[in-house]
Amino acid sequence: MRSTMQDYPLTVGAILRHGSGVHGDAQVVTATGDGSRAQSYAELGRRAARLADALRSLGVTGDDRVGTFQWNNGEHLEAYFAVPSMGAVLHTLNIRLFPDQLTYIANHAADKVVVVDGSLVGLLAQQLPTFETVEHVLVAGPEAASADLDRLRSSGKQVHLYEELLDAADESFAWPDVDELDAAAMCYTSGTTGNPKGVVYSHRSSYLHSMAACMGVAGGLTWTDRVLPIVPMFHANSWGLAYASVMTGASLLMPDRWLQAEPLCRFMRETRPTVSGAVPTVWNEVLSYLDQHEDVDLSSHLRLVLCGGSAVPVSLQKALGERHGISMVQAWGMTETSPVASVARPPAGVEGEDVWHYRGGQGRLLPGVEGRIVGDSGEVLPADGSAVGEMEVRGAWVTAAYYRDDDPERFHDGWLRTGDVGRLDELGYLTLTDRSKDVIKSGGEWISSVELENALMAHPDVQEAAVVGIPDEKWQERPLASVVLREGARVEPAELRDFLAKSVARWQLPDAWAFIDAVPRTSVGKFDKKVIRRWYADGELDVSRAD
Repeated sequence: MRSTMQDYPLTVGAILRHGSGVHGDAQVVTATGDGSRAQSYAELGRRAARLADALRSLGVTGDDRVGTFQWNNGEHLEAYFAVPSMGAVLHTLNIRLFPDQLTYIANHAADKVVVVDGSLVGLLAQQLPTFETVEHVLVAGPEAASADLDRLRSSGKQVHLYEELLDAADESFAWPDVDELDAAAMCYTSGTTGNPKGVVYSHRSSYLHSMAACMGVAGGLTWTDRVLPIVPMFHANSWGLAYASVMTGASLLMPDRWLQAEPLCRFMRETRPTVSGAVPTVWNEVLSYLDQHEDVDLSSHLRLVLCGGSAVPVSLQKALGERHGISMVQAWGMTETSPVASVARPPAGVEGEDVWHYRGGQGRLLPGVEGRIVGDSGEVLPADGSAVGEMEVRGAWVTAAYYRDDDPERFHDGWLRTGDVGRLDELGYLTLTDRSKDVIKSGGEWISSVELENALMAHPDVQEAAVVGIPDEKWQERPLASVVLREGARVEPAELRDFLAKSVARWQLPDAWAFIDAVPRTSVGKFDKKVIRRWYADGELDVSRAD
């Protein structure tokens, strides 16, 4: 027996029609150097149609890839909707990638067009001659007209001013019917070894992921919200916040390039976001700024901060909550999971200090995603809160393959191997203890680098800490802690070991220590531990011993 329900395609275009029609009064506010500029969702719909018409005039058809090389701003949001809705494929290029990786992914994806922000023309121009399939470059944003367009033209590509193309285009563009299973967008992983791998999101997966992000167990968005996505729009589709906001009519506040603590806090004071999302690094800097500026109060409007990308220290969550009245919730996912797969909200009835057992982990999987823990031999382990293995997931917005890149080791039996090591408990709560490549094996026992990092960052004088395993003749590996101290602080390794001993078994305590100016990061803000391992191997770290 079949249902009587209509076959309504779940597409990015459907989100745009709803957002620009039903919530046409919502706003997209983009930060500028001295204020902001704004447009309504109704205008977003009209400009997206003009952009689609302009791209069609340049020969962009179904399956053509349109790359973006942009900040979080109104023009980037227009591409987010126009490109998938016209049947083409949005490809967000990571502006922070190393040049050879940027060239690799542009060519691997076979981008036909690139939309670049005027402020990034110089950066793109360095690599543009190596983009073999790109035919057209659209220069967008307030600085487009003053950008060095001749430098782009020297690559042999056709260069256009974004606004001129839109002025000549028709906002009554006839949106085509798009299959919900067709590609809508693609994003490449930020892996620290080998070439990045492409993940292609369907219209259906993007729509369902957006619905999940709106749920009360995740962002709980409504049209009364004002959402500030600090996480870059080139990082796993900005965690789905852009599509989820337009779907619910929540206004979007775009920080553009102003990502340092002072301009971010100023922008927040002016635009009063209710929800925001960014990696822990950003909120560490915001926390330091708020600690130093008691007159800045964000708690009157900022009801929720979604944080992820790497393990979120409980100390950071507590500090923002206790000192500044800001509620932070940890979310977990990957480029391969669109990305949000779980959110760390505690169970009903749990209060006081007990909540941190749950808020310190990765939380419960969202409906639409299933997970299991698998042992070294491939056996499924019990969800008892004790068994530790690799986390595997499957679901409506989890990739089943990489684009033009067979990697059978990452996929089997319909499950994605995440590379994260952890455990599931009886209530379905996920706690990840490490990346499989980062877990430290010492004397036959496993030491979680993440647990050590979180415990270290609870010390009042520690800004950040990264822990890696280094070779040891007796124990195979032992932990090396690289620590960034807060400004003006002075702490000895012995003091930090004593502090850790209050919460960590003594055999897990690091006996090698280094104080560094900053933890190296990947292009999306995660700790880049391979750099620390290389520093150690090359003798570039000043290592102290504390036994």
